[in-house]
Amino acid sequence: MPLKERVLAVLEENKGKSVSGSEIARSVGMTRSAVWKAVKALREEGYTICAVTNKGYCLSEENDFLSEQSIVPNLRTKDLGRKIDVFKTIDSTNNFAKSLAQLGAVHGTTVISEVQTQGKGRMGRSFYSPLGMGIYMSVILRPELSVEHSLLITSCAAVAVAEAIERVSGIDCKIKWVNDIYAGNKKLCGILTEASVNVEQGGLEYAIVGMGINVQNVTFPKNIADIATSIRMESGKSVSRGVLAAEVLNCLEERLETIRDKSFIEEYRKRSNVIGKRIEVTHNEVTTAMDCIGIDEIGRLLVRLDSGEEKALMSGTVRLVE
Repeated sequence: MPLKERVLAVLEENKGKSVSGSEIARSVGMTRSAVWKAVKALREEGYTICAVTNKGYCLSEENDFLSEQSIVPNLRTKDLGRKIDVFKTIDSTNNFAKSLAQLGAVHGTTVISEVQTQGKGRMGRSFYSPLGMGIYMSVILRPELSVEHSLLITSCAAVAVAEAIERVSGIDCKIKWVNDIYAGNKKLCGILTEASVNVEQGGLEYAIVGMGINVQNVTFPKNIADIATSIRMESGKSVSRGVLAAEVLNCLEERLETIRDKSFIEEYRKRSNVIGKRIEVTHNEVTTAMDCIGIDEIGRLLVRLDSGEEKALMSGTVRLVE
């Protein structure tokens, strides 16, 4: 690890506390002069690092940059996030993760960026991904799953993300089928899963789970201002994006263990904001009003049409009818 990253790791571990230059030097195995140069480089990147005589260097708690050093120390995982690539800017974390997966990247490889220039949502939509405001993260998964079980990955990830946000921020999170996390009546997070199936073996080759979480936003563009929210707007406080990113990975690894027995489905149902509600479902550009009556064991939306006919839906865009 380069010297600058090693110094940052020590400062992140002691965030809000002063650490002497000599102590940092001993920890990273370099001279105090080299430590000073590393601190200077970090300041030039935007980190607020105070230097106090006879006390040393202190990384301000107001810093909320995403880095390997701010994420990895908070992991409890075996695989997820243990190989991680952090970018300042990228077109799409899902696109980059897919290219890595095709080159053989291992299970749990994680791609995260401060900003996306072409963030991806479902149905070819874009995902608003401004600099320093959210968590834009994609994880490569290689679980040994049948095609049937692999269809549950998005639902499983939704439960994990909702649990992680609650643990870190205290916000009560609901899930709008199939992949959106809501706080109240506004969207807090979107999840996009892309997968490759091994035709010869009849199972999943890999899946890319992309997550976009609104964290520090206080405003949104006019076209989504009425439907989007953030952790800061809902809780009135700022949370560490590094801590939250790690907790998402922690919860996702825990919940992935429950895909085969489908035990996470009950939590998914409890968090649903559409069960028992009047909804509109758009599929193939046709919108139909209906009643949501449940979610079955493989994650399908159970609905009743006005004709009385009941169906199980695998796809479609849902809108709650006020």
